[in-house]
Amino acid sequence: MIRLLIADDEALVRGGLRAILGAEPDIEVVGEAADGAEALSLCRTLTPDVLLMDVRMPGLDGIAATRRVLASVAPAPRVPVVTTFGNDEYVYEALRAGATGFLLKRAGADQLVQAVRTVAAGESLLFPEAVRALVAAHLGARRTPAPFPVPLTGREQDVLRLIARGQTNAEIAAGLGLGAETVKTHLGSVLSKLGARDRAQAVIAAYESGFITPGA
Repeated sequence: MIRLLIADDEALVRGGLRAILGAEPDIEVVGEAADGAEALSLCRTLTPDVLLMDVRMPGLDGIAATRRVLASVAPAPRVPVVTTFGNDEYVYEALRAGATGFLLKRAGADQLVQAVRTVAAGESLLFPEAVRALVAAHLGARRTPAPFPVPLTGREQDVLRLIARGQTNAEIAAGLGLGAETVKTHLGSVLSKLGARDRAQAVIAAYESGFITPGA
């Protein structure tokens, strides 16, 4: 059973999400939060597996709340953020803060359900075209890109490039002719070397370092 906490400042939105997601047999909506501060408090008491976080909220917004939740709650939930606009600067900063990906508020019911299941299973919501658009819109304004922290082996570089294309572990394994456990090992090594919490942070680090470029 996936334990889900919903954070959104609009009661109608929270109610709609609860109705859609709570109707699934494998998802239990354990609580709702009207802002980032309440989301942080409820995460500490309810320990959800997934925190569906609105990126724009009054007071403590989704970015700051994501950062605090991941730093202070154990075990930390997976935090996909929800936004109205895919190229929102808030989304980019949320990914840098440790969000496991993002989806649009206009997503259909099936997409919402699949998104929750995807992040609960340890994958990230990475849509290559959307991520490239975010990087092109926001990274270009940064004067000094972050240096790539450490050298990666050739196979680790391959895995990182395929992660940036939005591929799952199974797809990476099939494409590289590797076993699933071998891919997990390479991915774990990439995350460890980059100091990244998950795939989304690793991809952002790859773009910021110039290892991957928006036009690639």
